[in-house]
Amino acid sequence: MERKNAWLTYNEAQLKELNDLNEGYKDFLSNGKTERECVKLAIKMAEEAGYQELSTVKSLKAGDKVYAVCMKKTIVLYQIGKQPMEEGLNILGAHIDSPRLDLKQNPLYEDTDLAYLDTHYYGGIKKYQWVTLPLAIHGVVVKKDGNVVDIVIGEDESDPVVGITDLLIHLAGKQMEKKASVVIEGEELDVLIGSKPLQEEEKDAVKAGILAILKEKYDLEEEDFLSAELEVVPAGKARDFGLDRSMVMSYGQDDRVCAYTSLVAALNVKAPEKTAVCILVDKEEIGSVGATGMQSQFFENTVAEVLDRMGVYSELAVRRCLANSSMLSSDVNAAYDPTFAAAFEKKNCSYFGRGVVFSKYTGARGKSGSNDASAEYMGRLRKVMDDNEIHFQTAELGKVDFGGGGTIAYIPAAYGMNVIDSGVAVLSMHAPWEICSKADIYEAEKCYEAFLKDMK
Repeated sequence: MERKNAWLTYNEAQLKELNDLNEGYKDFLSNGKTERECVKLAIKMAEEAGYQELSTVKSLKAGDKVYAVCMKKTIVLYQIGKQPMEEGLNILGAHIDSPRLDLKQNPLYEDTDLAYLDTHYYGGIKKYQWVTLPLAIHGVVVKKDGNVVDIVIGEDESDPVVGITDLLIHLAGKQMEKKASVVIEGEELDVLIGSKPLQEEEKDAVKAGILAILKEKYDLEEEDFLSAELEVVPAGKARDFGLDRSMVMSYGQDDRVCAYTSLVAALNVKAPEKTAVCILVDKEEIGSVGATGMQSQFFENTVAEVLDRMGVYSELAVRRCLANSSMLSSDVNAAYDPTFAAAFEKKNCSYFGRGVVFSKYTGARGKSGSNDASAEYMGRLRKVMDDNEIHFQTAELGKVDFGGGGTIAYIPAAYGMNVIDSGVAVLSMHAPWEICSKADIYEAEKCYEAFLKDMK
């Protein structure tokens, strides 16, 4: 049952493919630090591959390629297959939201000649990891007249960065006695953005200086924060990690590593028998809720729209299509970390370099919140993987009683379709900077492409 390290099997041509894929992936990570940015990049890639926006297409047939977007934060792509859609879809599903700090709606304030932005953290984070880092601000501000202002501060080499301060070790005796969960508390994650007072201002002169900069550069007033979506994320590009350049270090690899490889696989597959679908969704980190989360009816509605344009829509056709589908819920798993070996059960965890990870179930403790795929489905997947010489491994998320986590898998499974979690092993998951193996990224893309092409 030991899985071979994939690096030991590659020839020169495969190593070139691996490196090319990872260079594209690093660009995607560096330029897609929010859901909106990821969707923009996905649209560009899809249109270059011949996809059209679904709303502009009046009829569809086998071979056609379309996409649809929900609120600029979720996207789904369809490549119409040769088989009737009622016989099911082959679906790749990943999420493009990542843990971060969101600005509150009334964020800007001054305290003792320092200007700050007040934040509310999003998703599961270790709050103490976010202090003393160079941070960037990404997002949009929508003005009352509907004009949308795109904001990216801290990514260009000429940009300033912002950040969160920490208490110096010399005065931190009481702080160091606290539990790790409260060493830094949520209301202490305020971002320092300025210290220079505006001339001739008597009250909150530093805040006034910041507002003057925002007015000059973006034509923004303080009230415009009320209709803004601004995210604070680590500043900097994705980088090669390790002296041998075998890994990628970046913010947001959970779950953009699976989102990018799923997207590339969907764009690469040619003339599939079954309709090939890739859906990249928002809000997984907070329960897949809301209009752009997997729990919304956006995906189901687009299935209905596609069937309608094929001239075969009915409520029953939608139900049959979804129930007969197969899906890979493409999400990351925790890579074995020898430094923290006590958290893992070595026979049933994922390892760097051993390929894409299948998790029959996730959830917490007694499989709470898990989908738990069937043995029959796992058997079919094994055949597809072996027939295509894909390196894969199986894993749980740490020891049974240590915690756990969930994915979007249980939501589409409610339609009666076959779903299993599959993805890439990650070190330092949910930290500001996460690490993945380039070999596992390569194997994930090959896995997803083989699934769309060959899953019966």
